[in-house]
Amino acid sequence: MPIVTERQRNYSFENMVQMTAPTRVLMVATSFPENLEDWRGLFIRYMADALGRRADLSMRLWAPPGDVDPAVAFALTPGDRAWLRQLMGRGGIAHVLRNDGIMGKRDAVSLLSRLWFAYRRNLDCDLLHINWLQCALAVPRDTRPLLVTALGSDLALLQSSLLSAALRNRFHGRRVVVCPNADWMAEPLAAAFHGVAKVQFVPFGIHPAWFALSHAPTKPSKWLAVLRLTDAKLGPLLDWAAPLFADGRRELHLFGPMQEQIDLPAWIRFHGPVGPRELQERWFPSATGLVSLSRHSEGRPQVMLEAMAAGLPIVASDIPAHTSFLQHGKTGWICGSSSGFEEAIKALEQPETNDAMGRCAKAWARDEVGSWDDCAARYAKIYRRLLDLEEAT
Repeated sequence: MPIVTERQRNYSFENMVQMTAPTRVLMVATSFPENLEDWRGLFIRYMADALGRRADLSMRLWAPPGDVDPAVAFALTPGDRAWLRQLMGRGGIAHVLRNDGIMGKRDAVSLLSRLWFAYRRNLDCDLLHINWLQCALAVPRDTRPLLVTALGSDLALLQSSLLSAALRNRFHGRRVVVCPNADWMAEPLAAAFHGVAKVQFVPFGIHPAWFALSHAPTKPSKWLAVLRLTDAKLGPLLDWAAPLFADGRRELHLFGPMQEQIDLPAWIRFHGPVGPRELQERWFPSATGLVSLSRHSEGRPQVMLEAMAAGLPIVASDIPAHTSFLQHGKTGWICGSSSGFEEAIKALEQPETNDAMGRCAKAWARDEVGSWDDCAARYAKIYRRLLDLEEAT
């Protein structure tokens, strides 16, 4: 029998511990809800909770303070906590940068400084899960792997050659996977980060509460639009909808924060920001459908996935963020003109058409997207590949 030395026994034990110990992950985000009734960054809450439920992960979170699963530990200093809460109160970093000029730029510098120190304080973490490309600008010079999520608005960063070069510099010399939440974004991201990062589409999940909803439209028809009120997000909605809704025969209910000063016509029923529970309990079950005529740089709008899970038909503009996952005439209705919009509204007010499309949309959301636990499993698989714990597939 071969002799096993004390050193060999210790080495084997250490390897076994490393194989069974949870992977330590620092997740970073600049938007986070105070609770489940807060609409701001709610998808980050669901993402963090789902990852925290996994026994193979130990999750830390650097994000604005709020309720979170007990398995997730906030990694905030008291100063970070106060500063991030104040930033969220002003609309978040993206809103501040768009609207606050020099003050917004100063806040961006402060954010990157705080992030750099957060990354340094958590050097014992095995990898970093960074939400939004701009948050990767502050990663320090080490070799820890990165998983970086990207939304549609992140692509605007890549229009700046300076910022694009800065991100490539941060990614160089380490393992990086950039994960857009929409498949149409994979190609431009792969071109931007060729040679320094891999790109893999990872769809977000959907909370089970949306799948559990029953959908039975009532009369008069109630159409919903859930968005941040900006000119780009609204698109041509007000102009195209006026001939169909101004006479009161059907209703258009608009939800979301007013982030630009927009004069709304009297026939629009504007409700301001709305939480998921109110949509689930009051609006989605009886609505005829959801409308989005956005011209904004979108990834894959989460509210549209939730509407599909609830069996709610969608009328959407002809942009990649919509056409990449909606199947025209089957799981949604794509329109590129006012006449196409009118055709969509009238067709989906027919009970048979509405029911058939809603059922197809729900089945697609269940089969192709799944829950937040499914999303967490997709991320965990990438973590293992980044750490050489699983073969690439």
